Amino acid sequence: MVTLNSGETQNVLEGLTGYAEPGTFTALMGPSGSGKSTFLDALSGRLVSNAFLSGRVLLNGRKADLSFGTAAYVTQDDTLIGTLTVRETISYSAQLRLPDRMPWSEKRTLIESTIIEMGLQDCADTVIGNWHLRGISGGEKRRVSIALEILMRPRLLFLDEPTSGLDSASAFFVTQTLRGLSRDGRTVIASIHQPSSEVFELFDRLYLLSGGKTVYFGQASEAYEFFAQAGFPCPALRNPSDHFLRCINSDFDKVKATLKGSMKLRFESNEDPLDKTTTAEAMRILVDSYRRSQYSYSANERVEDMSKVKGTVLDSGGSQASFFMQSYTLTKRSFINMSRDFGYYWLRLVIYLVVTICIGTIYLNVGTGYSSILARGACASFVFGFVTFLSIGGFPSFVEDMKVFQRERMNGHYGVSAFVVSNTLSAMPFLILITFLSGTVCYFMVRLHPGFTHYLFFVICLYASVTVVESLMMVIASIVPNFLMGIIIGAGIQGIFMLVSGYFRLPNDIPKPFWRYPMSYLSFHFWALQGQYQNDLMGLVFDNSSSDQPKIPGEFILEQIFQIDLNRSKWMDVSVIFVMIII
Repeated sequence: MVTLNSGETQNVLEGLTGYAEPGTFTALMGPSGSGKSTFLDALSGRLVSNAFLSGRVLLNGRKADLSFGTAAYVTQDDTLIGTLTVRETISYSAQLRLPDRMPWSEKRTLIESTIIEMGLQDCADTVIGNWHLRGISGGEKRRVSIALEILMRPRLLFLDEPTSGLDSASAFFVTQTLRGLSRDGRTVIASIHQPSSEVFELFDRLYLLSGGKTVYFGQASEAYEFFAQAGFPCPALRNPSDHFLRCINSDFDKVKATLKGSMKLRFESNEDPLDKTTTAEAMRILVDSYRRSQYSYSANERVEDMSKVKGTVLDSGGSQASFFMQSYTLTKRSFINMSRDFGYYWLRLVIYLVVTICIGTIYLNVGTGYSSILARGACASFVFGFVTFLSIGGFPSFVEDMKVFQRERMNGHYGVSAFVVSNTLSAMPFLILITFLSGTVCYFMVRLHPGFTHYLFFVICLYASVTVVESLMMVIASIVPNFLMGIIIGAGIQGIFMLVSGYFRLPNDIPKPFWRYPMSYLSFHFWALQGQYQNDLMGLVFDNSSSDQPKIPGEFILEQIFQIDLNRSKWMDVSVIFVMIII
C-alpha cells in the first residue's frame, strides 16, 4: 500500500501468499506495472518511504529485517564505478567483504571463479565505462552486478530483472548460473520479464502477478495445466511465458479491439481463446480460478505449516572485513576512480588555474596605495567566494558515488563511517594539489602580503574553504540525489553564505536578528574572509605617493573599514572552517 500526494492510499499488491525454500529458484512474472519490483522490495525489506506493508514476511518462521546484508539484492539499475575494470570491481568488492585473515590466494581464486561463472573472462580487464570512457556492454554490466552479489555465495538472493538487456544466449547462461546457485542450498527469487522458453524451463516455481493480484503460484511446469483448466490453454509451439503474459496484460485491450474490428478475414483453425474475450475478463477469470484451485489451497496450507516451524536465525551476510581494511580498500578504490575520471578533479584543476590566472592579471601587483585597499578586499572576496563556488562542479560525481554507496551499504558491504573516512582521505591529495597550484598562482601574481607564513595561511584557508564546499555538496548529494535539484540547492546555499560573508555588507551592518546571528556565523565565507583580511592587511602600511596624505596602517583599515575583530586570531578563523568540515 502506498500513500499518494493527495493523502489517499492505494493498494499496489493485494492478498499475495507464497513461499520460497532453499534449493529452489522462484521467478516472479507479470506485465509491466503488475507489481513485481514492489513485491521484491517488500520481501527484501526495501520499500520506499511512502509505502507500507500490512502483511507478514517470515524468514524461517520468524519476522526478520532483511536489509543491510542479511540478503543480497541485485537491483535493476547497474550502479558501478565506470573507471574500474571488471576484475578490479570484483576484487575490491572481495577485499571489502572477505575476512582479513583469508589469504589473498584464496580470495583471488574466488574472484576468478566468479568471473568465469558469469562469463566475464573476455572483458575482465576492460573498464566498466562512463561518460568519457568507452567500456563494456550493457549486458556485461548486468552480469558484473550479479557477480558482485554472488561473490559471497549468499543464502538468500533477490534479483530484479537480471536478464534485462541481455541477449537470449546470455539470459539463458545467467539464469542457468542462478539455478546452479539455488541447487547449492540457496534461496533465489528473481523478477523476470518475458523469458524465452528455454529460460522458463529453468524455473522451479512461478509467481504470476497482474494488477498486484496473484494469477498463479506453484510449480512452473504445472502452469500449463492451470491455464488449460481455466480455459486458456497454451497453443503448441508457443513460448509459454508469452502466452501467460498475453492472457493477463490488459493494457492493449482497446487497441486489440480496434484491430480486430478492422480485420475482414479470419482463419477459424488458428482461433485463439483470447479472441473470444477481453484480456481484462481473462485476467478476472484466471484470478478467480486460482483462488478456487488446489494450487491456492496447497500454497496457503504450506505457508501455514512453515510459519509454525521456527528455524535457525539467518546470520547477517554483511562484510567480514575489519573497519581498517574497509577504509583502506575504499580509499584506494576512490583514489583510483578520482585519478582516472577526468571530470572529477583534473578538469576542475584546469578551470581553477584559468580563473586564478585571470584574477592574477586583473589584480596584478596590486601594491599598497590607497586604491589597493578595496582592491585587496575584492580580490579576497572573489577568491573565497566565487572560486570556491566552482566546487559544485563535482556534484555529478558525488551523485554517482552516492548511488554506488547506497547499493553497497544496503547489501552490507561496509558502513557509513568507512565511506566518509575513505572519501575524505582519497580527495585530500587532489584538493591540496588544486588549492596549492591555484593559490600559488594567485598569491604571487597579485603580490599579497610577503612572507612564507602569510602565503601558507592563504593556501591552507583556501584548502579548508574548498573542502567545506566539497563536504556540503556531498551532504546535498546524500539528501537530494537528483542532479539538477542538487546543483540548484548547492548554488543557492552558497549564494546566501556569500551574501553574509562581510564583504557585500559589512559585519556590523548585517541585520542582527537572523542574518548576523546565526547566518553569518554559519557561513564559511565569513570566517575565511575575516582570516584572510587579517593575514593580508595586518602589518602593511598604505600611502598615496602622489600627495602628502598620511600613511594608514593595516590594523586601522581592518577595524574601521572592514570591521574585523582583531582580538580573534586569523588561525582561530581558519580553525572554525576545519570544525565545519568535521561536522
